[in-house]
Formats: sequence, structure tokens, C-alpha cells
Amino acid sequence: MNLRYHKIGYIGVNDVLSQSEVEALRRVTDEYVEKSRLVSESDDVFDLEPTHSAREPKLRRLKEPIHVHELYRNTLCHKKILAIVSQLIGSSIWTNGNKLNMKSGGGGSPVQWHQDWAWYPFTNDDMLAVGVCIDGMTEENGCLLGIPGTHKGPILDHHLDGRFAGAVTDEAFDDSVAEKIEVKAGAISIHHVRVLHGSLPNLSPNPRRLLLFQYCASDAWPLMGVDWDEYVSSHVCGTPTNQPRLSDVPVRIPLPHPVKAGSIYETQSVSSSSTFKDAAT
Repeated sequence: MNLRYHKIGYIGVNDVLSQSEVEALRRVTDEYVEKSRLVSESDDVFDLEPTHSAREPKLRRLKEPIHVHELYRNTLCHKKILAIVSQLIGSSIWTNGNKLNMKSGGGGSPVQWHQDWAWYPFTNDDMLAVGVCIDGMTEENGCLLGIPGTHKGPILDHHLDGRFAGAVTDEAFDDSVAEKIEVKAGAISIHHVRVLHGSLPNLSPNPRRLLLFQYCASDAWPLMGVDWDEYVSSHVCGTPTNQPRLSDVPVRIPLPHPVKAGSIYETQSVSSSSTFKDAAT
């Protein structure tokens, strides 16, 4: 597992959560989809698909789910997940973000090619994102895609017309060697903060729900600034440190700010063209 992750920048690990844990996540998630019927515009909790309605709710993201239900918070600190993450970035870990991405059956917004590092550069790149699969991820339902080895390469330009746009804008970008990360419900996907990744729409009739947690080594600090109390309270294991580790890593600062702030979907919407080329065929 460790060797493959460090070689290509991502892995899938099956059978991390039990069936009962998956069913509990589905129940709670269904409750929030129902609650979204009462919302007509995206807000601090709900990010809605453009076709969302009270009659046919289409929730594409639950923002910061660990703050809306304890089950999501407990999953962030799941012992089996932390045991795997600690093998990859060390045993002292904090979290710098979380979200629950949902692709409704028969559509669901794609996530254009990007590198998380372009959104939030740190002092070192011992950072990754774990996707907890509430449903199985397949090519048909818009599974995560990754481009092997790109976590060891440059940070591509994610700016459009001089403003951060949240998606790759390099004209020479090539996704012909992209790979699918297909795993079962109860599995996790793991991708390095610098690896190029994205996902296509859900073409199946069923939802694809992915609970995403961002984990960082304790000595990785954000270059855009950190609040000490928030940093300390965001630790899931280990000990905070006031001595960040500096590594020789490529950086592009996500400034000037995007035209559309908010979720990745909103930020990426400023581009009129898709970043998917060969991967979409």
C-alpha cells in the first residue's frame, strides 16, 4: 500500500468501514438531502445543483459535515482510517478541511482536473485527502480519477484571465494516462495533495456519495496563514508544534482571489470549457 501510494500518488483501500457504519452514514446523509428541500439557494451548509428543487432535491455538497453531525466527526477520527493515514504522513495529524460530495443519479456535477495543493499550499506536502465511500465508486457513477505520478511534478496553472479559477488551465495539459479509482462502499480512496485528480458526471441512476477528509502532518503549516487555536483544535491525533517543517516544494499561490468564491463547483464554473480530454472518452 505505502509503496503504491508514494509511487503514483493515490490508492483505494477496500473494507475499511463495516456495513453497519456505511448504513448509518447513508441514513444521516439521506436526512440532509431531505432538509435541502427547504433551501432554494446554496448557503453555508448546502451546495445545490443548478437543477435542485423542493420536489426533486439535488444536493451536490454538504459543507463541513463534521460541524453538522457527530457521525461525520466520528468518522473523521475513525481508528482504521487514522491508522492508514499515519502510515503515509506520520502519527501526528491535523485536519484542514472536510466536505461530503454527492453526485445525483443521472447527472451530478463533474469536478474538473485540479491539484488540491493549488488551492492551499503548505510548508511541506505531507498531506492527503481521504474519500470515505458511502456508495461504491465506479466509472459509471463518476468515480475519482487520478493521473499517476503527478504528485512529484509541477503545480500546473489554475488561473484564468489572471484570477484563480480552481481548475487546470494549461493548454498542454494531457489526461490520456488517467486512471479510475474504483472501490466498494465502505472503502476509502486516498490521494496526495499534489496529485492531479477530478471526476466525471454520474451516468448511473443511483447516487454517488463521497465523504472527504483532508489530513496534514502536524508540522505542515499553510502558507496563507494559520490561527493557532484553530490549528490545535483541528488535531485528530498527536501533538501540535510551533516548528513547521520547510520542504523544497513547488508553489503557486491561489491569488488573486477567484471571481466566484465558495465551493469548488462555483469557482470552477467561470470556465466555459471542460478540462477533460482523453479521460472523457
